[in-house]
Amino acid sequence: MKQNKILNRNVEIHSNNWAVMALLKKEISRFGKVWIQTILAPVISSLLFLIIFSYLLNNRLEPFPGISYSAFLVPGLVMMTIQQNAFANTSSSFTQSKITGNLVFLMLSPMTPIQWFFGYLGGAIIRGIACGLTLWIFCTFIVQINVEHLAWIIVFSFLSCIIMGGLGLIAGIYAEKWDQVAGFQNFLINPLTLLAGVFFSTNNLPPFWQTLSKFNPFFYLIDGFRYGVFGTSDISPWLSFFISISAGIAISIICLKIIGSGWRLKT
Repeated sequence: MKQNKILNRNVEIHSNNWAVMALLKKEISRFGKVWIQTILAPVISSLLFLIIFSYLLNNRLEPFPGISYSAFLVPGLVMMTIQQNAFANTSSSFTQSKITGNLVFLMLSPMTPIQWFFGYLGGAIIRGIACGLTLWIFCTFIVQINVEHLAWIIVFSFLSCIIMGGLGLIAGIYAEKWDQVAGFQNFLINPLTLLAGVFFSTNNLPPFWQTLSKFNPFFYLIDGFRYGVFGTSDISPWLSFFISISAGIAISIICLKIIGSGWRLKT
């Protein structure tokens, strides 16, 4: 009897793993087939930001001592690209499944909410990291940067994908049409990302705006990532890590609760 229970448990674990991998494979295939739109296009947009702002401000601003403005821009643009594309992957994929009716097949499957979550989140992580890494490679042809703390870069990159992928999943579950997804992207994600220190150091802001920026959760992701690159930042990387991982856990729990409840899924 005990051996049968162990065998059944092993079969269940393997089945769970295959279910997550199947969903993850579908997500990778979905954005991989249109890589010019999902990876190359956002990279080119960010490169244009780097070229234009570097040309205008490179010799006029020095956000950190000894660091040129063009070098300062690179970590912010990389994180902006990671965040926006991690959000776009889960939000667009889930919304597309709802509109086309494909979501019903996932709902009829024996997959649990945590399997849904890991499958969709894995796709967001892979797309976000792919976009960020591609942008970083292109940026090396424009400005040379020496990385100080690679571990912090990896940590904040993955935390950013988890947070933004989770937010994208919430947006996709809520949205019934593409206009609602665009509303999330244009009125929430993009403003918070751009105001999180992508193009400036918050230490150069007036005191009121410095304080206000601390309430932007995306600020901690970008500032922590920038510390990994330069070894200097506006605040302690440990504080950024604590706030970011707390946000990641909270968003993950919310996603699991929403999926488990079937909110806006069962029509």
